[in-house]
Amino acid sequence: MKKNSKITRRGFIGTTSAAAAGFLIVPSNTISGLGHKAPSDKLNIAGVGIGGMGKGNLQRMAGENIVALGDVEWGKNKRANVAEVFTSYPAAKKYYDWRKMYDEMGKSIDAVMCATADHTHAIISAHAITLGKHVYTQKPLTHSVYESRLLTKLAAKYKVATQMGNQCSSA
Repeated sequence: MKKNSKITRRGFIGTTSAAAAGFLIVPSNTISGLGHKAPSDKLNIAGVGIGGMGKGNLQRMAGENIVALGDVEWGKNKRANVAEVFTSYPAAKKYYDWRKMYDEMGKSIDAVMCATADHTHAIISAHAITLGKHVYTQKPLTHSVYESRLLTKLAAKYKVATQMGNQCSSA
């Protein structure tokens, strides 16, 4: 330190402002490391097929923004109470048809969870991938080698993350 150095008002304010900013402006990974996730870091997820396994998958994604829900069955059935899922996510828009949901909500969705009837998994997932959406799909992912290869090529082309769930685990 210089012998005749003086602390000026401007220097003091600048130094204390920089120190205060260092404490207040913290990277989101530091905050999330403490168990908090910044709202801007949350994904906007659409669920297609929200009864049965879909309901459980959505519960595990509840920390994200569930923005749209689609299912052909809106009442009670032996498989699941879809109406109960709708009430669990009141802010989510509700749809009977996943195609209409993609048309209306496509630009505001980051990812899709698909747990519909088995024979529809590939087409719903493929369409989401072509929209640039990340996809989590319940098993079986496909019913043919062709469908499997198609989804693989689409995921590589559109640079999205995909994952298949197998009941209580994921592959």
